Amino acid sequence: MAYLSRDFEPNGTLLDSLLTRNIPAGREVEKIVSEVLASVKKQGDTALFAYEKTFDKVELETLIVSPLEFAIAEEQVSQYLKDAIQLASDNIRSFHQVQMPKAESLEVMEGVFLARRIVPLDKVGLYIPGGTAPLFSTVLMLAIPAKVAGCKDIVLCTPPRQDGSVHPAILYAAQQSGVGTVYKVGGAQAIAALAYGTETIDKVDKIFGPGNQYVMAAKIQVSSECCSIDMPAGPSEVMVVATPDADPSFVASDMLSQAEHGKDSQAMLVVQADREEGFAFIDKVEAELSDQIASLGRHEYLLPSLSHSHALVARQLETVASMVNAYGPEHLIINTTDPGELEPLIRNAGSLFLGPWSCESAGDYASGTNHTLPTNGWAHSYSGVSVDSFIKKLTIQTLTRKGLENLGPTIETMAEAEQLPAHKNAVTLRLGRKA
Repeated sequence: MAYLSRDFEPNGTLLDSLLTRNIPAGREVEKIVSEVLASVKKQGDTALFAYEKTFDKVELETLIVSPLEFAIAEEQVSQYLKDAIQLASDNIRSFHQVQMPKAESLEVMEGVFLARRIVPLDKVGLYIPGGTAPLFSTVLMLAIPAKVAGCKDIVLCTPPRQDGSVHPAILYAAQQSGVGTVYKVGGAQAIAALAYGTETIDKVDKIFGPGNQYVMAAKIQVSSECCSIDMPAGPSEVMVVATPDADPSFVASDMLSQAEHGKDSQAMLVVQADREEGFAFIDKVEAELSDQIASLGRHEYLLPSLSHSHALVARQLETVASMVNAYGPEHLIINTTDPGELEPLIRNAGSLFLGPWSCESAGDYASGTNHTLPTNGWAHSYSGVSVDSFIKKLTIQTLTRKGLENLGPTIETMAEAEQLPAHKNAVTLRLGRKA
């Protein structure tokens, strides 16, 4: 069975069509989300309880996870998983600690002193999907850099299970990584609560985290109104670049590890080779896909995802680089004879994985880089989440009288040219005063 379409050095409109994400038009989603946002904004907690009953099929008595629930969750998490979470946390924390920027200061001319001060965001909201997998790893990826940055208040929303509980691994990860409060609320209604605030949930300064199309639409809508978000996002994706000497089982496993995220995920393959050799390698990858799919679950996600994935072949390194940069993948795995040749040519990618042993799963869980990355081509203009995402930089200027005397004529000239006399006057008045 062939899972991937294949093309040799496509260009123009054909290449554009092959690199297009499989994202359906979302007008109906946007309408539903708009109604949810308006309802939560107006009715607060009442709307949240109603939406949890409607969407998550659970009738809650409270939105807040209690200390007892945290204690029970800790008992339910195995020591093996606790140790794994600890190691992953250590790596994530270490890598993000070195990202903390330093404040700058400079006297640009005599008497004119400039500086920037690093300020953490006061209150951030994290969203963790409940969906098809309990993404406790995302708790670590968001809460740890927030804590490193110095955010005072870190809260988390996640949909409850039908018994009203939250998955114990999510609660344990939240507790270990510095989350202050966890709320049992999911979907667009959770984003609304974080953006507008309710009787129970305070509004936050910025919202982070992945989610389905309703969550993403909600984040985009509130970002244009009242609350910053980490980045726009779509379904998860990977692009694997390989040469024919790569192990096809490694390539197939990386594609499948991404394809299992959801039906609309995408796993792209680019082979640097001539046509015959490239297509022969794709045949080997197809055979491995078939064998590995047979031994894996989640076929309901793997098969639809692969159905809109593609394999491309190109001879020249520069052509391969142009394909990668045009696509701008969330995850880019370079499994080639010499990954160091291609890596400097890449400008658009969320995170790069170099060499046969750098599987995408390492970054998803425990190597220490952040797995909250731009998708849907947003790697052309966005970086992944980092400590920078949780801080602001305030500029500060201090002018002495001598500094204003030096700079004043320039300010007056520019203000006059822009026909803003009050701007000019603020300088002229000062310079007219006796020392």
